[in-house]
This record gives sequence, structure tokens and C-alpha cells, in this order.
Amino acid sequence: MFGILAALGLLLGFLPFFGWLNWIFVLPPAVLGLIFGALARDRGAVTLNAVVAVLGALRLMLGGGVI
Repeated sequence: MFGILAALGLLLGFLPFFGWLNWIFVLPPAVLGLIFGALARDRGAVTLNAVVAVLGALRLMLGGGVI
């Protein structure tokens, strides 16, 4: 559930001037999804959240949000 919500936020975060959404609506839910997916040993949830977190962090780095 966290991964799907984070992925939807990631789509909005790719739009110009909406990169700040990655700090609020992408990275925290993706990290929570990684934790809960690892606790539940659900491989699909861990993969989805890892991909969303990496793409969100990459978008922040390209936009100058993460130094």
C-alpha cells in the first residue's frame, strides 16, 4: 500500500516545480514500505519500494534537492 501511494507521488514529483513532493509524499512512505515489506518478507513490496525510493532520490539529486 505504501509503495503504490509513493509511486503516485513520484509521478507528480517528476513534473517541473513539483520536485519538493518527493521529500513529503515519496521518500517517507517508500522507506516505511521497505521496513514493513522486510518485516513481512514480501519480496514484491520490497522491490517496489526500493525502486520508488531510488527514483525519488535520483530526481532530488538531479533537481538539486539533495547535495
